[in-house]
Amino acid sequence: MDDITVRPAKEDELSAVAELRWRWVLENGSSPGTGQEEFVRRFVSWVQVHKSSHHCLVMVRGEAVIGMAWLAIIQRVPTPHALDRASGDVQCVYVLPEHRDAGLGSRLIEAVVNLARELRLERLTVHSSTRAISAYSRGGFVISPRLLQVELGKTKGMSSER
Repeated sequence: MDDITVRPAKEDELSAVAELRWRWVLENGSSPGTGQEEFVRRFVSWVQVHKSSHHCLVMVRGEAVIGMAWLAIIQRVPTPHALDRASGDVQCVYVLPEHRDAGLGSRLIEAVVNLARELRLERLTVHSSTRAISAYSRGGFVISPRLLQVELGKTKGMSSER
């Protein structure tokens, strides 16, 4: 496990990250609304446009990208006490199936939490799968009685998964 590193994604790794996202969709039983090549191209373009608000961390073994995690930064309305405020949302934590159950997801979660702390975010949220709740709990996440959500429905090609 010493040969595994978690770090910010490099520009030339974005296609590999897109492939992870593609695999995740297939693994969860969804059918893609576009071809894989087009998705990768559009994904890489999306990342370049949103790099100030969405930070991608990758987990690499040697040269291979085997996992990813995203930190989406949301600017918050200023208060008289804090004019510059932001929160974060953990998105798209994924480890290739053949590398799971070795604590790697927890390492990605820890890296995202550390990044959020470095960026001095007020809070960090996540919309977790049932399988990952225990990993997030070990990472310091707790269920909040004040955090509410409304499902706005899904549009073709869009999902509320994270």
